Parts: sequence; structure tokens; C-alpha cells
Amino acid sequence: MGLQCQLSTLMGKNRMTIQEVHDRTKLSRTTISNLYNDKSTRIDYDTIEKLCSLFNCKITELMCIEEGIGDFNDGR
Repeated sequence: MGLQCQLSTLMGKNRMTIQEVHDRTKLSRTTISNLYNDKSTRIDYDTIEKLCSLFNCKITELMCIEEGIGDFNDGR
């Protein structure tokens, strides 16, 4: 299982660019870009709060657990 960010999906549904998300949340463009491309290894509570507020969504819509991605159980 692995945690996956759904920011790109939310931005697509709302037709928003990284710059628009930056302007509205004041999050850094690097943070937004890393989340958009699902390259982040951690996320601050403040970031979650700002994004959920912007997209009027729950954390479960922003982040989800995907089966088979980054499984800790590798058969050993």
C-alpha cells in the first residue's frame, strides 16, 4: 500500500493551474508541484488544511491509499 496525492485530479476537475493554487493558498509553487506530480514524501497539516479548504474537500479526497504501491510486505 502507498499513500497517493490526488491534487492533480482535483486541479483538473476545477481547471486550476499550479499558479492559481499558489495565488489562492500562498503555498510554495515547489510544494504544489511536488504534490501535483505525487513526488512528495511528507505533507504538513497546514498544507492539507489549505488545499482541502480551497477545493472544499475532505482529506480522503486529497489523499488516498493505493493497494500495491510501495507495499511493505514484499513476500519475505
